[in-house]
Amino acid sequence: MTGATVEVLALALLPAVLWGLTPIFDKRGMAAGGGSVQGSLVVVLVDSTLYWIAVGAIYGRSAFSGLTLEILAVFVFAGFVGTALGRITIFVGTDRVGATLTSAILSSRPLFAALMALTLLGEPLGPVTAAGIAILVGGLSVLTASKGGDLAGWQPRDLLWPIAAAVTFAAANVARRYGMVETPISALEAVTINETAGLVALAAYVFAVGGRGVLDRPRSSYRYFAVSGVLTTFAMLSLTAALGLEEGRVAIVDPLVATAPLFTLAFAAVLLRDLERVTKGVVLGATLIVVGAALITI
Repeated sequence: MTGATVEVLALALLPAVLWGLTPIFDKRGMAAGGGSVQGSLVVVLVDSTLYWIAVGAIYGRSAFSGLTLEILAVFVFAGFVGTALGRITIFVGTDRVGATLTSAILSSRPLFAALMALTLLGEPLGPVTAAGIAILVGGLSVLTASKGGDLAGWQPRDLLWPIAAAVTFAAANVARRYGMVETPISALEAVTINETAGLVALAAYVFAVGGRGVLDRPRSSYRYFAVSGVLTTFAMLSLTAALGLEEGRVAIVDPLVATAPLFTLAFAAVLLRDLERVTKGVVLGATLIVVGAALITI
């Protein structure tokens, strides 16, 4: 194994670990009295700020050169759908069914992305992708019957929240893929536009409904969500760095990043024992989803 390969593996596994840990802080923040919109706003405010700092430090005045109005609109759309709507549904899902189930179901987004790519972009659906879809759907079925997750219990309809999050992230990913193919800007610049658009959408919503009622939450919840935002930022930067290396092919990086739910299971078993139940069904369902997602990606 070459040094470059080891570097790619390390950079790809770091986001998996960090994104495996963020649902733990999201759950703690919700349990401390936080809200879905508040949590989304704090996370996006933190990561947008750090992304702008990174863009300024790396690109300076040459940042966003070559950006067209069409591509700007694509990433703004992705920010509205994936960042604003997606994060709200993630927080609601984490609150209702738990961090472990939400993290696992969120990893099913390659299923929806593949279906959207097939329908909208005309991408082929090969036998490996079909097998991945079948395994992933089986994993979702196992999770539904797992009786794990939030200790307070949940109804099968509550799974619609993390599924909605997976759909919104998949739609945003299809848009981002189109945008990255059609523009010379870097992934870091693209994600900065994406997150900033999501921040604007969330801030506009908070302003429209009355900020005090949405943001009047315990201080401890803000601390948990801020940590989640920092972890998200470094996860995305590490992912961007992995994809930027010569050996950082998507078929290698994405399946490694998709192992995040397995790390969430490990973290939850230790850090959320008072809030969640990790059953054998949850472990099996999450594993099947990770395998199915990897096959679809490859």
